[in-house]
Amino acid sequence: MINRLWKRLTAHIDRPLLGFILLLMLIGLLVLYSATDRDLGKTTSQMANMVVALAFMWGVANVPPQHIARLALPMYAVGLLLLVGVALFGDISHGARRWLHVGVTRIQPSEIMKLAVPLMLAWYLDKREKTLNLKDYGVAVVLLAAPVGLIVKQPDLGTALLISASGFYVLFLAGLGWRIILGLAAAFAVSAPILWSLLHDYQRQRILTLLDPTQDPLGAGYHIIQSSIALGSGGIFGKGWFNGTQAHLDFLPERTTDFIFAVFAEEFGMAGNLILLVLYLLVIGRGLIIAAKAPTLFSRLLAGSITLTLFTYAFVNMGMVSGILPVVGVPLPLISYGGTSMVTLLLGFGMLMSIQTHRKLVQS
Repeated sequence: MINRLWKRLTAHIDRPLLGFILLLMLIGLLVLYSATDRDLGKTTSQMANMVVALAFMWGVANVPPQHIARLALPMYAVGLLLLVGVALFGDISHGARRWLHVGVTRIQPSEIMKLAVPLMLAWYLDKREKTLNLKDYGVAVVLLAAPVGLIVKQPDLGTALLISASGFYVLFLAGLGWRIILGLAAAFAVSAPILWSLLHDYQRQRILTLLDPTQDPLGAGYHIIQSSIALGSGGIFGKGWFNGTQAHLDFLPERTTDFIFAVFAEEFGMAGNLILLVLYLLVIGRGLIIAAKAPTLFSRLLAGSITLTLFTYAFVNMGMVSGILPVVGVPLPLISYGGTSMVTLLLGFGMLMSIQTHRKLVQS
């Protein structure tokens, strides 16, 4: 009886994907415990975030993809209305308007759009699969641009770039031609001076700091300089768990969130980094396999976008910490401290598992 119950509970869980996710979560807890100077309270709080996120993942994994597709339009519409609400009535904190009070709590609607945008685009393009043309791609671009524009205005450039990437992946996987992609890239390059003038002062400063962080070593360049020292001092095998000087002597800022990779690299070295990269590649590889085997265009587009967006998260965070990309406030997936990003990621993984485990049922 226990066997039967267990099989029913795990019937829609993709075991390889879950295994890779749990290993990354374990690494996250280990490095967080060190980064917080063995703060058991914060580590326990992150464990609670993980349990809640895993519960959401399990719930979504048990919902068939065709039912998930029905949520696309209402989820997108609600998310867009909430973003308008943020623009009109949102709380201002540290010069940005990103949060909205809803009843007894407050939410960050841009997090909803990380899933709502690829879900909406996949649903829309799937509906027009047989007659897909340039006009449909144009409508899809508008559907992507509306929330991205509202998020850029907050301003939250990091989240806007991630959502733009997730939307682009859907369009690319749906067959958007290389001529159009190269044309858009050329248009972006030509409009770069105009876009530069539209950036906020702190955003321009981040880009200039990337080119030469030593011009303001105690200000804008401090994060990159300290994280680069941590990465370099880790060597091949690292200084050992709890022995990272950059974190434990308080040189490294944001060491539990955006710059937690620097803590990990200093303590576990290049060998640890390679293990981390292999685990991310295994998750991405499994996601792409699920996307390739998906029976419908909607499932393929959604699975592919979710998987490639995870790659973007990891690449941008590691590039940011390594000093090859500007600091844009992107957490390291499944490693950085935080509940909202953890739930968002696991909801996406739940959708992947739903697509994989309901595949035979859809095909029949």
